Amino acid sequence: MGNPGAFKRSLLFSALSYLGFETYQVISQAAVVHATAKVFRIEEILEQADYLYESGETEKLYQLLSQYKESEDAELLWRLARASRDIAQLSGTSEEEKKLLVYEALEYAKRALEKNESSFAAHKWYAICISDVGDYEGIKAKIANSYIIKEHFEALGYFHRAEQVEPNFYSKNLLLLGKTYLKLRNKKLAAFWLTKAKDYPVHTEEDKQVQTEAAQLLTGFSDKN
Repeated sequence: MGNPGAFKRSLLFSALSYLGFETYQVISQAAVVHATAKVFRIEEILEQADYLYESGETEKLYQLLSQYKESEDAELLWRLARASRDIAQLSGTSEEEKKLLVYEALEYAKRALEKNESSFAAHKWYAICISDVGDYEGIKAKIANSYIIKEHFEALGYFHRAEQVEPNFYSKNLLLLGKTYLKLRNKKLAAFWLTKAKDYPVHTEEDKQVQTEAAQLLTGFSDKN
């Protein structure tokens, strides 16, 4: 009958191997479930964030996204950059808080860009945030930053490309297009973009400021004609 001890050891090894395979399967399945749940969780957060943004709930949006500031998801990070900046724009935000939020927004936008260099939104908000930071760093830094901003976003071609990718994505983009055409003395196109900026749905404090400036420029326009 052979060696009973060897047979038992063989049987035990087979059983352990089977259990090991079963354990591996369970762990693998759990990892897949966890990863899938994580994706669904991110999508759920982004959906909530977009709803709050569209509803003009600036503070609630910031509170929601701040819980996930350590995230490595570019879509979440650029939204957090935007939310930080929007809080900074609120009239009730002190100058000290505003400065902190502006730098915070830039950091989130930078991380979003590092996570996904092909994200147009990450490039857009990085350019916007670096422009904001320039207001605190003096004229030399602002001039230096202007080259970075141009690379990412600013100049007529970039404004138009932004509109082609995502029409009416940002009220200030519409205003900047209008002002650029004013400088080029193309009144017809200036009026077109300024009207779009004036009629843009207000979600943030900045949208209100853009709306007011666009309306003033259009009024000045009419007075001269």
